Amino acid sequence: MAKSDQLRQLHENMQLNGKSKHEDEQIKEIVKAVKNELENDLGVKLELQEKVLLTDIITFLREKFPSVSFANPSVGKSYMKPDGGITYLVAKNGKKYPILIGEVKNQGTNDKRIKEGLKKQAKGNAVERLGKNVIGFRTYMLTEAIFPYVCFGDGCDFEEGSSILDRVLTIAMFGALNIDHTANCGQNGLFNRGSYYFRDKEWTIKEIYDILYDVAKKSILYYFSKYGENTFINGSLTIKRDYTILENNQNFELKAGEKPVEYGEKESNEQ
Repeated sequence: MAKSDQLRQLHENMQLNGKSKHEDEQIKEIVKAVKNELENDLGVKLELQEKVLLTDIITFLREKFPSVSFANPSVGKSYMKPDGGITYLVAKNGKKYPILIGEVKNQGTNDKRIKEGLKKQAKGNAVERLGKNVIGFRTYMLTEAIFPYVCFGDGCDFEEGSSILDRVLTIAMFGALNIDHTANCGQNGLFNRGSYYFRDKEWTIKEIYDILYDVAKKSILYYFSKYGENTFINGSLTIKRDYTILENNQNFELKAGEKPVEYGEKESNEQ
């Protein structure tokens, strides 16, 4: 199915009695559409899981870092459950590699309260809850040179000039917001930031879809470069690579003349 058809179908499915689905449900539908599109485009097998157990992450870390001590969680069934789930690229041998971790946060009702003549309330803690998942997934991805974590935030708490945005900036390891930071940067890929798109206006379906598609595709091409396409697909695909992956797998570079993708400065008419 063409991307334009995917977006049209998403719009139709998300309209309930003239109202859009709640944002955390919306991102689940968008991630599923991105998954289907990439499977068709690249001929890969992808798997979407809604959560990951902390015990599974710790087992993985102990295997990869045998000289480091890791504690067991207090509750064996504790997990992390990002709003958009975790999408994995599945190798032919069954091994799974994370390519997309999606989140969405809405914070702030003071704009509505002011219109109703009510006093302002203290600003919420959605960002603090976000920080917990970022730490967990950032640790989970320490063996790779990418961190395909994407969070969208909207609401009056995220309007320009808000101190809440500085909390997000801190989570982003002081990387600029509204820019793709899938590839780790700095010496030896020290900064595994993730990508954070925050503003007061709600993000459109098209904006979310395009960003998630780009991050997931970039991640797949990274794994192709590191482990070889034949690890994931039979034969060789003729695909249009939007990104060139450096030989040391530590970063990506855009084609000549291209610019990093930035969002938030121009408004879209897409709803």
